[in-house]
Amino acid sequence: MNPPRRVRAARLKEHGKPLAVKDVELREPREDEVLVELQYGGVNPFDRYVAEGQVAADRLLPRTLGGEASGTLDGRRVLVSGEGLGAMRDGVWTEAAVVPSHAVVDLPDGVELRDAAVMGFAGLTAWEVVHEVGRVAAEDRVVVLGAAGGVGTMIVSVAHAAGATVWGQSSSPEKIAAVEEQGADKAFVAGPDELLRVILDFEPTLVLDALGDGFVAPVLDALAVHGRMVSFGTSAGPDVQFNMQTLYHKGLSILGHAGGQLGREKRRSGLQGALEALRDGSLKVRIDDVLPLEDVNEGMERLARHEVVGKLLLDLQR
Repeated sequence: MNPPRRVRAARLKEHGKPLAVKDVELREPREDEVLVELQYGGVNPFDRYVAEGQVAADRLLPRTLGGEASGTLDGRRVLVSGEGLGAMRDGVWTEAAVVPSHAVVDLPDGVELRDAAVMGFAGLTAWEVVHEVGRVAAEDRVVVLGAAGGVGTMIVSVAHAAGATVWGQSSSPEKIAAVEEQGADKAFVAGPDELLRVILDFEPTLVLDALGDGFVAPVLDALAVHGRMVSFGTSAGPDVQFNMQTLYHKGLSILGHAGGQLGREKRRSGLQGALEALRDGSLKVRIDDVLPLEDVNEGMERLARHEVVGKLLLDLQR
């Protein structure tokens, strides 16, 4: 009998502490599970929340983190994400992993493993926010808040491909060029105090918001009559104040994207839509950097310092 295979994995041993990259034993797949050889893993804010104990704090430790990755299964190129990976069970920041079969989606021809690795969180969110929640049309005037982020960069490209006029906001002048490269008709720097002045004359019909906090009130003031705002994050803060009269006087709509509430079939359908958009070029991925698995803690720190423009990857074989 052959000894169990051992693989390197990024393990969470204690909340709030650095991850430890160490060898772990790879168990045999059970019913409705498969063994996937992994190549690239996406690094997301959600992974930080898990590591800090803000999410799934009561789950067994130690465990492998990582909610999305790409690799191969029986020679097929695949995306692996969802089904509680990294939060409710061992994740995919490892050289190979046993995962639920429902977490695996085949990649279309022409989609690279590097780009596919970030579809499980950011790609799916960008697709859903633009097409399912925001329902962007060619006549829309769209403002993307947090447009230099992992999701924001993809949203800019998808909304642009839908024919809308797209403006992208960032907090840093150094990130403006990246937003324009994704297809924004205009990229600008603005905090909550400057936002209304910058976008008022544009009179957006739709604002896609990753920030929350003080950005919401000026968004509602600037929106066109019957305009809509879609919230998909609160990286600036979750507490919001605005004048309710603005909401009903202008007939505005505030919509939320609850990615964690997507059912299995809805999630798979969205992933297939996002992957097809990636294949045909209407969804563009910007990879900021690819780090070896050993540098996983550096990657988490870069996210915390808001230094990443686009997406950050781990090379799970390095």
